[in-house]
Amino acid sequence: MPMKYRPMSSILRFEDLECWQAARTFRREVYRLSRLPDFSRDYALVSQIRRAAISIGSNIADGFERGGNRELIQFLSQAKGSAGETKDQLYVALDEAYVTQAQFDQAYALGDTASRLTGGFMSYLRNATISGHKFATAIAPANPKLKTQNPKPGC
Repeated sequence: MPMKYRPMSSILRFEDLECWQAARTFRREVYRLSRLPDFSRDYALVSQIRRAAISIGSNIADGFERGGNRELIQFLSQAKGSAGETKDQLYVALDEAYVTQAQFDQAYALGDTASRLTGGFMSYLRNATISGHKFATAIAPANPKLKTQNPKPGC
């Protein structure tokens, strides 16, 4: 399903970010799979994969709430790393036959989507002329149209 993008000016909360939404969907799938009978008995893997999956969205939210692009990019990088960690742990679940190939493929694709959107948002922010919402009041009086100068996606 293709993602629809919004201009940065319509992103007011981290919940508006498509990369956070994708991370949430991926996390729900990881939790669903880790409740399967054989999988759920591997306490160490369940704990690790859930913590990694939680970390994806949490880092996106944490970085967004800080209000500056450099900080957000740093946290998005950590979120992208956690997505990779979670995908690797899905291989463990597949190799141990806790999940089927079809279950793995579906979950892995969700992880790829979260990672791709996060990476795309990082690229966008690196090229943005806006420094982040914590600087908006300092910039806005000089150029009230600044918020819409970057019509690319927020995530």
